Amino acid sequence: MQHRTLGSQGLEVSAIGYGAMGLTMAYGPTDEKAGVAALRRAHELGVTFFDTAEMYGWGTGSNEILVGRAVRDFRDDVVLATKFGVDMSVPPERIGGPLDSRPGTIRKAADNSLRHLGVEHIDVFYQHRVDPDVPVEEVAGTVKELIDAGKVKYFGLSEAGPGTIRKAHAVQPVSVLQTEYSLFERDVERLFPVLDELGIGFVAYSPLGRGFLTGTAKPAGRYAGSDIRNTDPRWQPGDFEKNVDAVGRLAALASAKGATVSQLALAWLLTRGEHIVPIPGTRSPERIEENARAVGLTLTGADLQAIGAILPRGGFGARYAGGNVPAWT
Repeated sequence: MQHRTLGSQGLEVSAIGYGAMGLTMAYGPTDEKAGVAALRRAHELGVTFFDTAEMYGWGTGSNEILVGRAVRDFRDDVVLATKFGVDMSVPPERIGGPLDSRPGTIRKAADNSLRHLGVEHIDVFYQHRVDPDVPVEEVAGTVKELIDAGKVKYFGLSEAGPGTIRKAHAVQPVSVLQTEYSLFERDVERLFPVLDELGIGFVAYSPLGRGFLTGTAKPAGRYAGSDIRNTDPRWQPGDFEKNVDAVGRLAALASAKGATVSQLALAWLLTRGEHIVPIPGTRSPERIEENARAVGLTLTGADLQAIGAILPRGGFGARYAGGNVPAWT
């Protein structure tokens, strides 16, 4: 497994990481045994970057606890990232609000995450979403206190815009920004000049288009009731068929190179810059192996042109239902 450095503070991780959200939420029924097996198989294949969040356990810490248990025997070999800033007092169906990044809440979240993960420090501590009611300078200052206290090593932001990034970075250097990015979702590319200027790495979540770019997508309504894809615009009639056609064309291109469409999509992300690391999530050890092999797939200039011709501006359909997209300021 290749490694990459995220940011200018020395954060080194595997070129492909692992996103743990789907182990406990958003993608149908959970299976903790399968989740632990997937995490451990990822480590065996050289994955060293594991991403979780307090929100993924919605007040119970279940996702962080699962991740902590899975990596217990090799904790010193891996980088653990978690997130704060979502108010856990509201029902989980209201994901996305309200937010809470007050200093006291951040400190409490850090202590809870340390306990749930069973670790002495958090490697990367992200603000999950920008809180409009708390100046980001105050957020960065609180994380700086946690870094100085040895509870956190690196500071990250998620779904933040250039102004927010600059303000936070002036108080405590930001090592990494995490935002959705894939062949289906390209808007974040406009932030890359700011990241390059400030020396900030980038983590791509949902790098396989929430599973659409695996080639296994089913129409909305054919997933378990709790699965977010039932309401995702890209799974709705009209857009769904266009996306299926695009993925089919990508799959043909991948097959000609002896690869899968998932590997093609991940390899494409790795060509977008040395500062980029995707974090696909899965409960399947077989999918873990497939994703890990993407680092060995070389894409030529002709390949990149062919991919660009199939999806020049991203997938078909809005990113979220109802236009509920975080504002980048």
